[in-house]
Amino acid sequence: MAQQTLTALFDRYEDASAAVDKLEAGGIPHSDISLVSNNEGDRHAGLTQRGHDHVSPDTKEKAKDGIGAGATLGTVVGGAAGLLTGLGMIAIPGVGPVVAAGWLVATLTGAGVGAAAGGLAGGLTGAGVSEKDAHAYGEGVRRGGTLVTVRADEARAPMVMDILEQHGSVDLDQKTAAWTQEGWTPVTASNTSPSYPSGTGLSGANDGRTRVRSYPGTGSGI
Repeated sequence: MAQQTLTALFDRYEDASAAVDKLEAGGIPHSDISLVSNNEGDRHAGLTQRGHDHVSPDTKEKAKDGIGAGATLGTVVGGAAGLLTGLGMIAIPGVGPVVAAGWLVATLTGAGVGAAAGGLAGGLTGAGVSEKDAHAYGEGVRRGGTLVTVRADEARAPMVMDILEQHGSVDLDQKTAAWTQEGWTPVTASNTSPSYPSGTGLSGANDGRTRVRSYPGTGSGI
């Protein structure tokens, strides 16, 4: 059965983590879920081990400038179950410090891929997300959001989309429109970001939804 990559952006980490818990309760394997959440200002410091709460200023600057690879900087501990027990702190080029877990993280931390493949946008396009949306999701995380990405077959995709919407995912089109008014330049067919190479993502087939997006899955980056 064909696999899809489903994506949703959340303003609040708490909403995203609740969605992840519900997905796992619904039978989605931990290995098919990924979460990336902005950690600027160590906003998730309460989740991390003592002594690993802070990303160094040098690492933050390299990540913002797009020259730092995604190296693991800390490990989350505490009462979380399932996927969330694997959260770690990393720095993503062009996005900054985040806490992250799941299959997408391997494409951002392994062998310097974070820098070589364009950070978060590169990892997403490798998983089938359109380049335009991949850059928008990266901007959403940079601005404080949390991204949940799920691999699911056609039979489970509607359940996944329902759960992500029910837990407060945001409308990406509305977000990008607001950011554009503030001066952000979205990626279009004639405009690609200089920070990242052109991607090979496929257009999303979203079944009329505006807050969760679905893309044909690929073997690349997974």
